[in-house]
Amino acid sequence: MNDTAISILIPAHDEAAYLPGCLQALLESDDPAGLTTEVIVVANGCTDDTAAVARAHQATFAEKGWPLTVLDLRQGSKLNALNAGEDVARGRILVYLDADVLVSPALLAELAEALDVAPPRYASGRAEVTTAGSRMSAAYTRFWLTTPFLTEGVPGFGLFAMNRAGRDRWQDWPHIISDDTFARLHFSPEERIAVRAGYRWPMIEGFGPLVRVRRRQDYGVTEIAERYPQLLRNEDSGGGGVPVWRRALRDPVAFAAFVAVRLTVHLPLFRSADPWARGR
Repeated sequence: MNDTAISILIPAHDEAAYLPGCLQALLESDDPAGLTTEVIVVANGCTDDTAAVARAHQATFAEKGWPLTVLDLRQGSKLNALNAGEDVARGRILVYLDADVLVSPALLAELAEALDVAPPRYASGRAEVTTAGSRMSAAYTRFWLTTPFLTEGVPGFGLFAMNRAGRDRWQDWPHIISDDTFARLHFSPEERIAVRAGYRWPMIEGFGPLVRVRRRQDYGVTEIAERYPQLLRNEDSGGGGVPVWRRALRDPVAFAAFVAVRLTVHLPLFRSADPWARGR
């Protein structure tokens, strides 16, 4: 594994529009003290120039001292992309980063400090969920941010990390929808670490896309419960937090938007035959 300490894996399917921002944020990141870093972009099944966009950043990353490897896979599969990236990753700390996420400068260093230990550990940062203009998405997001999933524990959507001792808890990534849930539930709540630094994660825009993504997320969680029921013992209890009625009274518009999406998820409206369909 030589002396590389941190491997950042970015699976990317048709992400040419988002990838430059993601990579620029990495370039502006603080160097984890005394630790070497590599970045691995895995373009998978792309019909755009995602791989070329990534390669165009290789010289700049070389100047920073972070080698950037670009893999270009013909098949479009995030899980295959993760497996392929891990096959070449040399770090003892693995960071899994979505191509539309912007890390804050301090985040990688804080993740490295938390995970550079012998026992199995999982970590993520503080998610700043952003919206671009849809009133429905903005309202939905306001209420979603008050749910126990967000206010308790370490959700890890868009970005999560673990050390090798933690990653050794399973073999290849299985063909599942919710990779972040699968990873998180391999660790007990006591093994999951929330660092203070954050990252920006964009919310899907518009009612229809919100319903499709929420349906996909629900399907992914159900899939894990059916295929890997033993992992559910590591789910957060969710027993605390502000009661739903109180949160609804504080922001009735946000509550109405949230309920509208949740109810529509169970209707044929916006249903796709492909449970892997993305919102954008």
